[in-house]
Amino acid sequence: MDILLVVSAFNSLSQRVYAELSDEGHRVDVVLASHGADAVRAAVREVRPDLVVAPMLKSALPEDVWQEHTCLIVHPGPPGDRGPSSLDWAIAEGASEWGVTVLQAEAAMDAGDIWADESFAVPPAGKSSTYRGEVADAATAAVLQAVRRYADGSYKPRPQSEPGIHVVWRDFFRQEQRRIDWERDGTETVLRKLRGADSQPGVRDEICGREVFLHGGHPEDRLRGEPGELLATRSGAVCRATRDGAVWIPELRPRKSSGDPAPFRRPAASVLAGFPAPPGSHGMPISSDRPHWLPEIAAPLELPPDRTTWTDIRYRQQGEIGFVTFSFPGGAMSTTHCRRLLAAYRYALSRPTSVLVLGGARDFFSNGIHLNVIEASSDPAGESWSNLNAMNDLVEAVLRTTDRLVVAALGGNAAAGGVMLALAADEVWCRTGSVLNPHYRTMGLYGSEYWTYSLPRRVGAETAERLTAEALPVSAATAERIGLVDRLVPARPEEFTPEVERLAAALADDPDLADRITAKTTARHADELQRPLAEYRRTELARMRAILFDRNAPYHALRSAFVRKLPAGSPRPLAGAR
Repeated sequence: MDILLVVSAFNSLSQRVYAELSDEGHRVDVVLASHGADAVRAAVREVRPDLVVAPMLKSALPEDVWQEHTCLIVHPGPPGDRGPSSLDWAIAEGASEWGVTVLQAEAAMDAGDIWADESFAVPPAGKSSTYRGEVADAATAAVLQAVRRYADGSYKPRPQSEPGIHVVWRDFFRQEQRRIDWERDGTETVLRKLRGADSQPGVRDEICGREVFLHGGHPEDRLRGEPGELLATRSGAVCRATRDGAVWIPELRPRKSSGDPAPFRRPAASVLAGFPAPPGSHGMPISSDRPHWLPEIAAPLELPPDRTTWTDIRYRQQGEIGFVTFSFPGGAMSTTHCRRLLAAYRYALSRPTSVLVLGGARDFFSNGIHLNVIEASSDPAGESWSNLNAMNDLVEAVLRTTDRLVVAALGGNAAAGGVMLALAADEVWCRTGSVLNPHYRTMGLYGSEYWTYSLPRRVGAETAERLTAEALPVSAATAERIGLVDRLVPARPEEFTPEVERLAAALADDPDLADRITAKTTARHADELQRPLAEYRRTELARMRAILFDRNAPYHALRSAFVRKLPAGSPRPLAGAR
C-alpha cells in the first residue's frame, strides 16, 4: 500500500514505524505536521495514500483529511485511555503495566474505534527510555497489525463503548504536578518525578536564584546534605541532596525567558558554570565546563557491586570478557565524553581478555557528536572540530584493536558517527527494535569517523553510497540483511544486557576464537598496506573542515534549528519508497 505518515517530528518512534512498514513492502512517505495543516493537505493530494498513519502527533489532523481518508492515530496508552500525557501519568502513578492503542481518527481526541492494541510492563527507567524501548516495541507491533487488518478489508475496528473498555480522560500533566518539594519529597519521589520528565519537558526548578528545567535523575548512595543543597559534580552531572538521600541530575535547561543564549538541554555542570557562585562559596574559576564552587567527585571505572551511584561509563570483567558500558543522554557524545570513553577503552585493553564488548546497555548506543554542546560553545566551528577529532580518536582505537575480538552491542538506536563507532568493531549485535541512521546528510555534513573505510567494507560501495545519499532510517532487520549488523538480539529492552552477556560468554568459549583474532590481525595489516587509516581520516576531515569553518554552510543553520527545536526543511513529503 501507499502509506503517508503524518508526524509532528520524525523522532525515534516515527522512524521505527517508517522503517518497519517499509520492510513490509509498503511505499511510505512522511510529512511534518509542524509545517501546518495546509502542508498535510498538500501531502495527501500529492501522495494519494491508501492509508494515513500518525505515529507521533501533537496537533489534530485536519478534519477534511480524516473524513476523506482512513487515518490511524497511535496513542501511548491502553484502550480507553485518553488525553495528551498518557505516559506521564503512567509513570507518575507507578503503573506496572501500560499499553499502546491504534485508533481511527475522529473529532474527539483519542475516542476513535480501536484497530489494534499492545500492552507492556513498565520498566524502572526514565520516560524517554521507556518511550524508545517498550512503547516503541508495542506501538510498532500494533501499527503493523492494524495495517494488515486494514489491508485485509474484513476487520471491523472495535468501538470504545464495548464492554470491558474503561474510558478515562487524563488532563495535560502540568509542571505544578512535577514540582519537587526538596524539603518533603523523599529520594524515590524525587527520582520518579525526574524520570517522568527526563527528556521532555523536564522539571521546572530554581537553582542559585535562576529558573531551570531538570532533566534525568539517578540515585546516590553516599553523598548527603541539606535538602535541595548542591553537593558535587561528576562528569557533567550535578548531585543534589533530598530529604533522605541525594540524586544525580545529568542535564539542565535554562528557561527561554532567562536570557541565557543557550536555552536548551546540556550537561548540568556546564550550565551551572555560568551561574553566580552562592554566598560563602570558595575557590577560583578553573573551567567553563563546571562550577568552581562545587567539588568534582569521580566514580571508579570498575564500580563495586555494592555501590548505587551514577556514572555514565563503567568497566567490568567476567572471565575472558571485558565490558565497557556507557550511556549518554540522547546518545550525544561531546569532546569530553569521547575522551573519557577512549580512556576507559584503553584501560579495557590493558586487561587480560579475549573478547571486549562495547555498549550493551538499553536505549541509545550513540548518535555521534554533541550538537547541543557545540551550539552552546562560544566557537561552534572550533568545538565541532574538537568533537569530531575526539570521536575519530575513539573510532580509530577500536579499528586498531587486533589482540582481541571487539563486539559493539546496540541496545537502542544509533546514528551518524555512532553507527561508524559500532562498525569499527569486529561484530555488531543489535536489539531487534533498534533503528540505525548510517548517514550525516540531514545535518549538512560529509561525515567522518572512518566511514569511507568501514561502511563500504561492510555493505559494499554501491549500498554505502545509497545509504548516505538517501539519508533514511534503517531497521535492525534490514541492517542485518545488508551487512551493517552481524547478529540480531530478539530481546525486550530490559533483557538486552543479560542476553549480551550470555552471547559474549559463548563467543569467548568458541574454539575458533584464537584463529579469528589472528585472521583479523592479518586483515587489518593488509588493509593498512592498501590504504592507511590515516589517509581515510585526512581525506574525510579535510571535507568536514571546509564545512565547519564556512559560516554559510547549511550545517550551522541545521544544527541550530535542531538544537533549538525550530522548524527546518521542506514541507513537502519525504519520499521513502524502497
